[in-house]
Amino acid sequence: MNTPLQTAPIETGPIETSPIETDAHSQPPADLLLNRICAVISKVGLMLAIVGLIVLILAVQVQVVGRYIFNDTPTWTEALALQLVLYITALGVAVGVRDAGHIGLDSMVALLPVSMRLKIEILIHVLVAMFGGVMAWAGWIWTRLKWAELDPMLGIPEGVDYLALVIAGVLIVLFSFEHVIALLRGEEVMPSWH
Repeated sequence: MNTPLQTAPIETGPIETSPIETDAHSQPPADLLLNRICAVISKVGLMLAIVGLIVLILAVQVQVVGRYIFNDTPTWTEALALQLVLYITALGVAVGVRDAGHIGLDSMVALLPVSMRLKIEILIHVLVAMFGGVMAWAGWIWTRLKWAELDPMLGIPEGVDYLALVIAGVLIVLFSFEHVIALLRGEEVMPSWH
């Protein structure tokens, strides 16, 4: 005799989440004017980096076609590609800082007691801001020193190479400052790509 399988009802209770997951997502989104301005700057920086990446790919393709098909390598393509790599990286790093995609030792911070967590997170953002400040300062010095020299391939000042450091450094300081204010207010900075 075949009898249908009988299963015992499964008891489900409330789903428990760890305090780490709850704390990370229970903060309201930061909504100051600074946050809105930083979100726009970050999104524009991300879009410029994407456009730069597309132009970089096209420049490399022009170089490959010129070299292997026409046997006449354009001299400007390599210099342009190097210039674009600098700016794509600079913008990507700055956006990564705002969207908390940098190495912030998050796993270590999550293991700390709640009382220390806020202090360590603020310290991390302050250290990142200091790094950005040094990068902007040193980049500005090199930009001024090299501005009079022209890049023979592109015909633009060589100081433009170092201007990428200034832009990234200033944005890193701004975005780190935004994170510190949000942490002090008990809010969370939402990534610009949301």
